Formats: sequence, C-alpha cells, structure tokens
Amino acid sequence: MSVHRIGMIVPSSNLTMETELPRMLRDRQTVLPVDEFVFHASRMRMKHVTPEGLRAMNAQTERAALELADARPDVVTTACLVAIMAQGPGSHCTAEDQITAALRSEGATAPVVSSAGALLEGIAALGARRVAIVTPYLKPLTKLVADYIEDAGVEVVDALSLEEPDNLAVARLDPMDLRDHYKRLDLTNADALVLSACVQMPSLAAVQPVEDEAGLPVLTAAVATTWSILTRLGLPTVVPGAGRLLSGEPAPAGASR
Repeated sequence: MSVHRIGMIVPSSNLTMETELPRMLRDRQTVLPVDEFVFHASRMRMKHVTPEGLRAMNAQTERAALELADARPDVVTTACLVAIMAQGPGSHCTAEDQITAALRSEGATAPVVSSAGALLEGIAALGARRVAIVTPYLKPLTKLVADYIEDAGVEVVDALSLEEPDNLAVARLDPMDLRDHYKRLDLTNADALVLSACVQMPSLAAVQPVEDEAGLPVLTAAVATTWSILTRLGLPTVVPGAGRLLSGEPAPAGASR
C-alpha cells in the first residue's frame, strides 16, 4: 500500500474541507485499496466572508505554508476559493506560486493545488464551455466568482447566491437542500453545473443525485480539488458516487446532452 500525505491550508472557520476531501479519498479506497491518504492541516484566521476578512486571511498564507513544509507532504492544497478569486482574474496562479516558494524555501517539493485553480481545471477536464453555479456568498462575491470563471474562457449562464456571509453558518447548510436549489437555475444552455463554488458549503451528498436528475455533469469546488490532488499525485481520478469528473473518464460535457 502507498501512503500519500495531503497538506491542507484551511480557513480557521472552515469545517467542510477536512470532512469532504478525506471522505472522498476514503471512499476511493473501497475501489482502489492500494492507496491510503493522511491529512495535515494549517489554519488561517477567518470568520466572515467579506472582502476585509478575506484580505486579512490571505496575509497569513506564507506562515501556513511554512508550517506545512515541516511535515513534508506529497501535495499541498489551499481551500478558500473566493479568497483567491476576489483578488482578480488569474490570482490562483499567484497564490499557488506564493505557497510553492514558501515550501521550496524549507526544502519541501510538494506540488500545490488551489481550490480556485482546481475548479477551472475540473471544468476544463469535463470539456464544459458554459456552466451554471451555486454559491453561498452574497451577490457581489458571487459576481466576482462568475467573472473569474468567465475570464478563464467559460461562460456562466446562470448563478444562484444563497447570501450567507457567516462562514460557520455556511458549514451548517444542509447539502441535500441543493437538490432543490439547483432547480432555480436556468440550465438550458449549460454544459455542466457547479453545485457548490465554495469548499466550505457542504455538497458531496447531493452531487451524484443531482447529476443523475439533471442529466449533465455536476462538480463542486471540493470535487474539483480532489480531482486535482489525484492528478498531481499521478493517481487514477476515481471516487465512487462523486460525479463524472471523478469517474476516471470524464467524457466531454456535451456527450450526454
């Protein structure tokens, strides 16, 4: 058995990244038991998802990365998608470079995955050019996320904001409510549905049911981050019951329509 160490940079009020990512990789062991995953987290203070709170959290990135460097992880992922996207188009590259530089300064060679970059990678892997998105954010932050995705060349055909600024309250949202929320979106021209454009908003339990019901690929920030982690580790991108992206063979999004 191979053991893979996952380093996680996590907002202090995030309760979901350390739940959904490990759950997906544990589920993967039921079909591919040769790989085991262990997790090591470093936290950055943040309670409210506001521009000020996000900027203050981002200032702690280097410290968090240096702490993880001491554990010599095999890959490092950073969680807060909107904290990066709110800084403007392409900011995931800057954030990943900053974390990489901090790791290298301490002799750690792990590749770096941001949830913001992973979402773009996941959409591209599905071949999607048009997506609809659900976020827990206030509408101005949702617009920043949509603009960021569109800057990467993907049209956001519709967006739904649940408008919850308290990050702990976001973690308490019932993922199965997403089975109703997504129906408020116009999916007519969508190639894929981003059911949760936020690693903090629980969504894993709804991914496969919504994909089966909606008839188009469904991914989330957490699903995409898991896909990118497996890709960086050179492992098959297979997690049962987590949607087409983690089926091992994500066919182009238009193929099922």
